[in-house]
Amino acid sequence: MESLTAHQERVESSLAEHRIVVDSIRQLAPVVAKLGLEMGERLRNGGKILWMGNGGSAADSQHLAAEIVGRFVKERRGLPSIALTTDTSILTAVGNDYGYEAIFSRQVEALCSPADVVVGISTSGNSPNVIQGILAAKTIGAFTVGMVGGNGGELARLCDVLLTIPSKTTARVQECHILLGHILCECIDAQFA
Repeated sequence: MESLTAHQERVESSLAEHRIVVDSIRQLAPVVAKLGLEMGERLRNGGKILWMGNGGSAADSQHLAAEIVGRFVKERRGLPSIALTTDTSILTAVGNDYGYEAIFSRQVEALCSPADVVVGISTSGNSPNVIQGILAAKTIGAFTVGMVGGNGGELARLCDVLLTIPSKTTARVQECHILLGHILCECIDAQFA
């Protein structure tokens, strides 16, 4: 059994790593600001924001879609945003009939328009179903965003905008994804409040 001291050292190490990674994404500030304006503009012009990801990234998709439909901080009207990770009947039917790689692309094909923003969240940038969803969005002419980690993987070459967290530690990447997602929600709030 590990000692309390060993646990405290682990906590301090994780907090230090977190701070380093968060400090490193300051360089993304201009890109995030521009993306926040793009998302707001598309919402004003009748578009919506579609989110997709697996595991923790699926949870982030749901969380961020909820912040946009409900509200983040400021009171405003509800805005159209959909997490493509939530409808178990669609996910299981498409997964069964077409394969797991098609669970997002099929929904994008059905729900997406050129006015929309499609956000693929993948810590590796190599999730096959997210890649297929982004490719479907590009075929439709939607604006595509990748939220990734490490070197960006396959999504790095596909997305119109890429928010890359310079870490290979999944937890640190996910922590920064939700931070940037919250900042985007704050930018959207400011345009509609």
